[in-house]
Amino acid sequence: MRPSTTLAPLALGVATAISPLAGAETTPDYALPSLTVTAKGYAADELDTPKATLRLDPESAAVAESVGSLFRGQPGTAVYSDGAWGQNPVLRGLKKESIVLQVDGVRVNSAQPAGALASFASLGLLDSVEVVKGPGSVLHGSGALGGAVNLRTPDAEFTPEPSINGRFATSAGSVDESLGGGAVVQLANRDHALVLGGTARDVSDYDTPEGRVDNSGFESGAFLLKYAFRLADDHRLTLNVQNQEDRDVWYPGSRKLAPAAPLGTLTIHSPRQQRELYEVGYEGKVGPGTLEASLYRQEMYREIRAWSSGLERNQVWNDVTFTTDGIRTQYRLPLGERHLLTLGAEAWEMSGDPQRFSYRGMSDDVVANSPFRDGEIESRGLFVQDEVLFDDWTLLAGARYDSTSGDAAIKGNGANATRDGLDDTSDTLSWSLGAIYNVSPLVNPYVSLGSAYRAPDMRERFEDATRGDGYYHIGNPQLDPERSTSLEIGLKGRSERGEYRLAAFHTRIDDYIAGRVTGDINPQGLPIKRTENLDRVEIQGVEAGFTLPLDGQLAGGHWQLDGSLTWLRGTNEQDDEPLYQMPAPEATLGIGQQPPSGFHWHAQLRAVDGQDRTADTFSGGTERATSGYATADLGLGWRFGETAGLSSLEVGLDVNNLFDRGYREHLTDQPVNGELLAPGFGMVATLRGRF
Repeated sequence: MRPSTTLAPLALGVATAISPLAGAETTPDYALPSLTVTAKGYAADELDTPKATLRLDPESAAVAESVGSLFRGQPGTAVYSDGAWGQNPVLRGLKKESIVLQVDGVRVNSAQPAGALASFASLGLLDSVEVVKGPGSVLHGSGALGGAVNLRTPDAEFTPEPSINGRFATSAGSVDESLGGGAVVQLANRDHALVLGGTARDVSDYDTPEGRVDNSGFESGAFLLKYAFRLADDHRLTLNVQNQEDRDVWYPGSRKLAPAAPLGTLTIHSPRQQRELYEVGYEGKVGPGTLEASLYRQEMYREIRAWSSGLERNQVWNDVTFTTDGIRTQYRLPLGERHLLTLGAEAWEMSGDPQRFSYRGMSDDVVANSPFRDGEIESRGLFVQDEVLFDDWTLLAGARYDSTSGDAAIKGNGANATRDGLDDTSDTLSWSLGAIYNVSPLVNPYVSLGSAYRAPDMRERFEDATRGDGYYHIGNPQLDPERSTSLEIGLKGRSERGEYRLAAFHTRIDDYIAGRVTGDINPQGLPIKRTENLDRVEIQGVEAGFTLPLDGQLAGGHWQLDGSLTWLRGTNEQDDEPLYQMPAPEATLGIGQQPPSGFHWHAQLRAVDGQDRTADTFSGGTERATSGYATADLGLGWRFGETAGLSSLEVGLDVNNLFDRGYREHLTDQPVNGELLAPGFGMVATLRGRF
């Protein structure tokens, strides 16, 4: 069990208020700055950043878990799940399509509807997870309506003398018989730096209070190589190579009735899937400023199958690679000691050619029914960001221009296939303006106003095919991009008295892209979802979190209290009803002792309200209400300090879902004639060390 990581506070008057403890690996020093790179494009203290941010600690979770699990119970976030492997972060009610997910600043692009993008990275290789909430298109381009998530691996850093250090972690879980392990080694001297890492996970089907969830396990392995070479003082070249391969991944929430009774149910699964990243970069002093540039290729390969329970065979199969080639560059120019101008450019191109085949009914005849062929999306963007530091406050302003185009050779297949009217280009201007006033370390009010956009992806544009949700989807190549405007008002602080964050926001999204249940049936008997632009949706919310040290108030010292609160409400103004699949309100409260060495513990209660605000018109009555629930978790451990040649060693035992509650998360895909419940009572043993 892990405490809330970085939260966003309830109210300044509730004591000092608030922000979660990132895993509680050591006693927090609230005087130290909390730095993030993702919010401004360079390392900056969040108390100088007029945005809501989170910094999550991967070491607060077992190495066998998926990255998305870190977001459960965090303020303003939720988790969308289609199985144990597929857990994707949701920011302020917006899912993976409307946030930008990155690994080391490189966006993870894919047009597959099933599976979580965040799960294409391994917790055991990450140093931190940075989250910036609210419109972020100025720095991150298309898709950053809800914000950006950056999964950061260790940097290759030079050292004055030859050095070697690293870390390792292992875990074993009872609820899913999971085993996981990983290690990272860093070698460096004055001119060379190398990072090598690897992880392996073997996860079996997990248990719930009502039984085991079949086909919920998977196997996964990942590899990391980073290298840096000093060209000269203040000039360096870098290489970043990453690979992750997952096998036997099933999506139990995708199980749906087949159109023909003898086929039984169809369940989506991936026998093999892989992410590969190759990136070369340069960083150095050029004139009065600093230039950063990188060139990358990222490939997302997936084998997609639809398993027929009636015929006990794969009824549909599809192997596809989505390849993204990109270039990023930015130049940071100081204009005096308290003024920094950033100029940047980004261009990327994603291509995909999903070739899909299936059996014709119950026969052995194979037919081709690819959703589209030779799809391509290109994006080009220029941005400028200006930061001015005054005596007590910081002003941050930015603007970006993007041109995004999409095209395909064929949309659909068979008699309904078309080659005409598939190309489309949209030009978009994004902007942001924010200010934070530093009254004191504990009192930092801020305001942020900005716009963002999202261009439609390949499947929204071109797909005419059946998906794992049981619908026949019809794309629209002439969709307008989504455009959002968001206002956020917040308060945050950090000192020896504690840490907190509090934010309230309102977001309006015009031309919101979604698949509507039409009520029509295609010739094969499947209900139709048609991708369209909704005129307007609105989302408003409040999020809060805190960590409050209680030293001296209870015996033993190093006591702390932490908590979080998230409340969201989304409205589909076109249909005058709730927005589809909005997270339910929830809160957490935890208490524990976290000394730097010896015994430590943390207990947490998470309470989630029921969600009965469902999009009945838009979803055709398919969105199901969810009952409320509460769960309790307990974490225990011992920190040994320097032991057996290691600089630190720690053993831990996490007890999750302590009272074996049976519950369903609202943002979890549900199989036909059943419920996909969350894992029941389980224990996870962990061992971590550094050298």
